[in-house]
Amino acid sequence: MAPRSATRSPLAISMGEPAGIGPDLILTLYARRRELRIPPFIVYGNLTFLRQRALRLSLPVEMVLATPSDASSRFAKALPVADIEAEIPDTPGQTSPVGGEVVLEAIARATGDCLTRACRALVTGPINKAALKKVGFHHPGHTEYLADLCAGGGDAPTPVMMLAHDNLRVVPLTIHVPISEVPELITTQLVVRKGRIVAEGLRKCFGIAKPRIAVTGLNPHAGEEGTMGLEDRDEIAPAVALLRREGIEVSGPLPADTLFYAESWQNYDVVLAMYHDQALIPIKTLAFDEAVNVTLGLPILRTSPDHGTAFDLAGSGKANPNSMLAAINLADQMAASVS
Repeated sequence: MAPRSATRSPLAISMGEPAGIGPDLILTLYARRRELRIPPFIVYGNLTFLRQRALRLSLPVEMVLATPSDASSRFAKALPVADIEAEIPDTPGQTSPVGGEVVLEAIARATGDCLTRACRALVTGPINKAALKKVGFHHPGHTEYLADLCAGGGDAPTPVMMLAHDNLRVVPLTIHVPISEVPELITTQLVVRKGRIVAEGLRKCFGIAKPRIAVTGLNPHAGEEGTMGLEDRDEIAPAVALLRREGIEVSGPLPADTLFYAESWQNYDVVLAMYHDQALIPIKTLAFDEAVNVTLGLPILRTSPDHGTAFDLAGSGKANPNSMLAAINLADQMAASVS
């Protein structure tokens, strides 16, 4: 009888920007698959390019054309690749239009196979939005593209970005917007909507039956009852009260400057912060090389390493694979939770 790892459906990994470190990390981790006990996965990308990059990195990685149905059984002996035909130049640090087209097709095909459950979960390699815009990419970012792909022409789901490392999980309420625009974007409705998605995501994907959510304030000392800003009192506090009435265990608004010392955040399963840096500075300080980007609110499971393309390291063999490894392992754990 074949081992369980050879019979279950694989994880899907989209290759990411060819000029960046995504391909390097995938190849490096596959070469160490036995040592690290990595679960089976299939790479969506260009087979010829991946062979060229493996040669550049001096990695003796065998590769084979594969589909999700045979990837797990072939994983032990060769890296399964769902090939996207193209002629991509192996030019680390230098993007190309054909590379951008392959990136988008890889994400689309991998997402499609996750929607049909041919793959258990999606791990996305880092992309470069500037390079993608040159080939017609019109989405604000990676996550929004995934949401549209999952919509299938209907209403797109509301994706929620969460950064995770062990038991420290943070969610930024607002993400890539200027800090001057943040106050007007913070509404009771937005806090409630994302709070519900976060609670459901932790129950479904992490097996936490009753998630404990901490909600930060926007202003110093959470506004001190309106003496240092009204958003905490008028928008965030009513949202917390409403979520509590729905049976969700939520606390706040809490002063962000004291929430992230260990004795405090360890009382919660996740922190819902008001803006990008308020959420990301703590986790990147504590786990810069090992944090994972998780997308909640989609009909598929998706993780990604919490770093960019690192063009200066591409093709050098010096890129740290820890965040990609953590993304793969967390995707596998989440898939096990929902199976």
